[in-house]
Amino acid sequence: MKVDISIKEALKEAIKRLVKDSLNILLIFVFALFVNLDNSFAQDKVQAESGVSPEYRQELGKTIVVKEEYLPHELDTYVRYVGSRGSRGQSGKVGIIDSAAEYSYEIKAFDKLPVQFGVATRYIGINNTTVVELPAHLTSAGFGMEVTLPFFDVDKTYLNIGLAPSFFSDNWNFNSSTFSLLQRYFLIYQPDEKWIFVCGVDYSPRFRDPVSPILGFIYKPNERLAFNIIPDSPEISYLLDDKLTVFIQGGSTSNEYRVKKDDLKNVVLNYDEMHLGAGLRYKWNKYVTGSFTAGGMFNRSIQYRDDSLGKVTIDNGPFVEFRLVMAI
Repeated sequence: MKVDISIKEALKEAIKRLVKDSLNILLIFVFALFVNLDNSFAQDKVQAESGVSPEYRQELGKTIVVKEEYLPHELDTYVRYVGSRGSRGQSGKVGIIDSAAEYSYEIKAFDKLPVQFGVATRYIGINNTTVVELPAHLTSAGFGMEVTLPFFDVDKTYLNIGLAPSFFSDNWNFNSSTFSLLQRYFLIYQPDEKWIFVCGVDYSPRFRDPVSPILGFIYKPNERLAFNIIPDSPEISYLLDDKLTVFIQGGSTSNEYRVKKDDLKNVVLNYDEMHLGAGLRYKWNKYVTGSFTAGGMFNRSIQYRDDSLGKVTIDNGPFVEFRLVMAI
């Protein structure tokens, strides 16, 4: 079986970049893991006495959620449809269909520390009739790993470290030019069962704004009401009964893709949007949950980093989203 030489070289370059960018981070990651291992064992007793036994987990588009029980396998997927809307200052319209999926698997390292592995993909289909030439679709794929561990001897405080080698292109291209090692570091402080505070940073090398803050809180005053005010998907939810939840949810996207335009390759294209909506979430059983959300999109734009290549500022408009989460 013959393999194209250019593909082999691209893979070699991607691997070299991955190793070069992540070696030091991984060393810190492993060091922190083992240094804090004894603390993890020691804090089991503290957690039992305080009644706080956190089961933190990352989900698609969310920085952190608190799980009621440990289910190692999880598949999270959504489809978001945005109808065609006009573009400011030019003729034509742009319609978007946005879909994503993430499979994650969590293990308990040394029977104590939660380590999560994941594979995520995202597809953004673009129906464009403006004069600016845009790709028909934008694609991304990532392979992630993160761990939550006690933060040395600081009481009720945990450190989350996440690494996600990812590729952003217009046609599922896995090469060095589309590669970025996404990183996430934040502290979790849980003083009691009602409050969780989060503070840290997201680091996305090669992006227009590579560093973004992670700052927020989760507040659950009772068993029904919850405030998850953390980027990138803040949410206020109210449990109507054992199965049905009503919620208000926001979100945003600010990603860069390496695309082809005319005879140019690896042109940087920015995709930005914000959305806010309300919806219902239904829990069929402890393994399957579905939700429907409707709301509005705003601050939307698709633009090339080189302004001379064009920019499309899309009018505000409605969206609908269907989401399904399965865990076992």
